[in-house]
Amino acid sequence: MQYLVLATDYDGTIAHHGKVAATTIKALKKLRESGRKLLLVTGRELDDLQRTFEHFELFDRIVAENGALIYDPATKEVNLIGSAPSAEFVADLKRRGVSPISVGKIIVATWEPHEAAVLESIRDLGLEMQVIFNKGAVMVLPSGVNKAKGLAAALAEMGISRHNIVGVGDAENDLAFLKMCGRSAAVANAIPSVCELADLVLTEDHGTGVEELIERILANDLQDLPGDGILLGEGDDGAPLMLDPISTGILVCGTSGSGKSTLTTGLLERVVEAGYQTAIFDPEGDYDALDFAISLGSPQRAPLVEEIVDILKDPTRHLSVNLLGVALEHRPSFFSELLPRITEMRARTGRPHLLVVDEAHHLLPYEWRPAKNVLSQHTKGIIFITVHPESLAPAVMETIDVLIAIGDSPFKSVETFCAAIGSALPAVDPDLKLNVGEALLYRRGEKSTTVVRTEQPKTERKRHSRKYAEGNLGPSRSFYFRGKDGKLNLRAQNLSIFIQLADGVDDATWQFHLQGREYSAWISNSVKDPKLAYEIEAIERDKKLSPAESRLAIRNTIEAKYTLPADKPSGHTE
Repeated sequence: MQYLVLATDYDGTIAHHGKVAATTIKALKKLRESGRKLLLVTGRELDDLQRTFEHFELFDRIVAENGALIYDPATKEVNLIGSAPSAEFVADLKRRGVSPISVGKIIVATWEPHEAAVLESIRDLGLEMQVIFNKGAVMVLPSGVNKAKGLAAALAEMGISRHNIVGVGDAENDLAFLKMCGRSAAVANAIPSVCELADLVLTEDHGTGVEELIERILANDLQDLPGDGILLGEGDDGAPLMLDPISTGILVCGTSGSGKSTLTTGLLERVVEAGYQTAIFDPEGDYDALDFAISLGSPQRAPLVEEIVDILKDPTRHLSVNLLGVALEHRPSFFSELLPRITEMRARTGRPHLLVVDEAHHLLPYEWRPAKNVLSQHTKGIIFITVHPESLAPAVMETIDVLIAIGDSPFKSVETFCAAIGSALPAVDPDLKLNVGEALLYRRGEKSTTVVRTEQPKTERKRHSRKYAEGNLGPSRSFYFRGKDGKLNLRAQNLSIFIQLADGVDDATWQFHLQGREYSAWISNSVKDPKLAYEIEAIERDKKLSPAESRLAIRNTIEAKYTLPADKPSGHTE
């Protein structure tokens, strides 16, 4: 489930004339029994609320005094946001004839029409305070303190993201906290501005409206409500094409070097900008340079499951897990150990909101069979990326709602996907060729596909120097200097060793591979950098260059894009 918390206002929302009906209490208990949590967000002072409401035990936190006080009913601990009002301020209000006045731990409250006197007092005393209105009530708080700030502090204590909560309210002072919720609702008696803001306006008022909301949450986790989604790109008609990766299973597939990582990086940027938590599982180190993510693991060090889980406990952290240090044959077992831990965390906290599984056929190969419940729940909000969709586990393919195909053979990707899930092939041109930056979007079960001009990352993704410059690409992806007659067998498992060997081989061997354009082909297929491959191919085509000049030109071109290790001894060439 995505929505793990219901945050509700008190007066005018769960309460009518200050009292909460027995049927509303029953509904709140039912919501808690589903494994969800409850937060009460009210403008009332805590002592006043205790005299009125007897069911504090239903709530995991109570945000009182319009966000200035957080109370934990389980521990009875109080956390104050801001400083107490000065005696001078209260005395000045009384001197100005403001009455009645209620003074809490932080809040000072009165009623209209005393707002003018309150504002004059704040001005004359030079105080940094703000006035908040709520259906005739006039509340004075430290600047910046409101229900949204109090709710944010409560969520931080609980380790819960704002995207996993539903808020419900009725009045002006609810607007701030409703804006920050993943979904917002207004009871039928709410003021127009709250109804206009809310994702859902309930048909019933007060507590009965909250009961209605709870039933909808329990029925389908509000998945029937339309979402704005995240921008994927521009459709055929020029209109923005949105995708909801948080509640969708997505498969991105295409040939090596076709731009799968670039497309995914752009989507990740926009997901992070929207405030969602992401975790990337990266067998080849393609995402280590993401500015917003903590990088864990390296070619020399395998990440630990416990440290992955520990980092993700903080909802503000994003994680890129480099699996180069995990042997290829051990990656499925490593991921099988990790996935249940991530699934359990998502069941409990709703996070991380989006998982990216790159080179998914390495981690979840065809023969992989999940343990019970690992993929039967919490399967949405995952992007699987692969060159070989036919090599993915059937259990994974069953979770896919959207296919994004890029590269030279989008028809083949759609055909392979539909065959794997037993679905009829949609209308798509078998000879379709996509331009750079385009993708073919297919939604499962639909009869047509859409070509999308994808939104590119804001900044060009930095190439991962450790992987390509000094890592080990493995025997099958290394470059071999063999020469015309195959007398040599010098292996370059990364760019650094490639340059070292290039400087040492004889001119005939160098020219043999150059004239066959083997250097650019290796860069394109194994290093997966089509732009660099294009630049190197231009050097290979230049017949005016001497062997020494072409070596230097290729070295300079590589070094301009990749930071190669300096002052290190040559690696073995096997």
